[in-house]
Amino acid sequence: MAANQKVQTQESIGFLARFFKLAQNGTSVRTEFIAGLTTFVTMAYIIIVNPITLEAAGMDRGALITATIIAATVSTLVMGLWANWPMALAPGMGLNAFFAYVLCGAMGLPWQTALGAVFISGILALIVTLTGLREIMIKAIPTSLKHAVSAGIGFFILLIGLKNAGVVIASEPTLVALGSLKTAGPLLAMVGLLITGALVARKIPGAILIGIAVTTVLGVPFGVTKLPEAIMAMPPSLAPIAFKLDIMAALVPAMITVIFSMFFADLFDTIGTFVGVAGKAGLLEKDGTLKGGSRALVADSCGTIIGSLVGTSNTTSYVESAAGIAAGGRTGLTAVFVALFFILAAFFSPIFLAVPGAATAPALIIVGILMATPLLEIDLNDFTVALPAIITALMMPFTFSIATGLAIGFTSYVLLNVLTGKAAKVHWMMYVLTAFFLYYFYAH
Repeated sequence: MAANQKVQTQESIGFLARFFKLAQNGTSVRTEFIAGLTTFVTMAYIIIVNPITLEAAGMDRGALITATIIAATVSTLVMGLWANWPMALAPGMGLNAFFAYVLCGAMGLPWQTALGAVFISGILALIVTLTGLREIMIKAIPTSLKHAVSAGIGFFILLIGLKNAGVVIASEPTLVALGSLKTAGPLLAMVGLLITGALVARKIPGAILIGIAVTTVLGVPFGVTKLPEAIMAMPPSLAPIAFKLDIMAALVPAMITVIFSMFFADLFDTIGTFVGVAGKAGLLEKDGTLKGGSRALVADSCGTIIGSLVGTSNTTSYVESAAGIAAGGRTGLTAVFVALFFILAAFFSPIFLAVPGAATAPALIIVGILMATPLLEIDLNDFTVALPAIITALMMPFTFSIATGLAIGFTSYVLLNVLTGKAAKVHWMMYVLTAFFLYYFYAH
């Protein structure tokens, strides 16, 4: 009996080695397992942060935990099995805040309509990828604006983290002001921020997740955290949100800019993640193209479609995948192991439901800061570069809208170059986008 089990295990390992081409990529099942665990630990915070963020849109938090896990699991499996990339996916930070606080908050859209917009943006991304238009857009948009969009979304997330913590509050005379740090919630969030910041600075694996856990525990004596009645349970039902998207309500002229904003923000995030992670994984060809990049881009586009169906905002490739790659992950088997860990996490929903907003606020702030680092790559000495880039980054949090930040930044870039005699260096696609954004401003 033991001999048969050993033979079956060896056959399974042999199958995995052949299917994922482990030998050709200089890796092993054990190495891929460790890499998958490493990636999961670094990004598992999304299981907590995404539901708390989208809960603000009026959606059921328990169902959102399950939706987050399913979106991450299925999308990551597609990436691993179809593209054979060591990349994990999950609902993206920034776009979930845009979904909850702008679409459903400021604009007052029902979350079902917002999910319809997510679905359409995913279909658009898939079409653009399959037709090759994505490559044209990548070349058309200047690098400085790509960096600015990433930084702007980071500032947007940071502001939301401070707002959720009660550290920044509304003020009639000054628009915003400092909240009371004497109250339990804001005080706990600031303590959590220092703890998480120290862990990130020390480069501790899973620093953000550990920070959330420690802050949650500290919240018990603060009276902020309510202890769960159980540790394990069956995953919460998806019924309240699954397949409730309203596509037809999102197919109206007023939603065009919203959908394009989702698409572009997801596009830039994917580009940055793919280029950065692919280089570390040895997935870049000598000419700079991505090995198996077309399949990976298709898998990424499918992630958003999958997420919208089960009830969550845009699903995208995670830069935290670099942690698993640093641990030796080189193939899609790493992604498969990440997906399996997400499935196991589904049975610990009582723990995730016990995490208070004050414990996730530090995570939002830290992620926002990390997303803002591309500003260092922008040439601020060239004013035709600096003005549009800084305007793009700052208008996102100041207008509380990724869409508005994109529109103002892209338009200012084109018009400034025209006015300074540099019209020829602007790609024709940027003129098309500017015309679209000018109409957006006129219509609003």
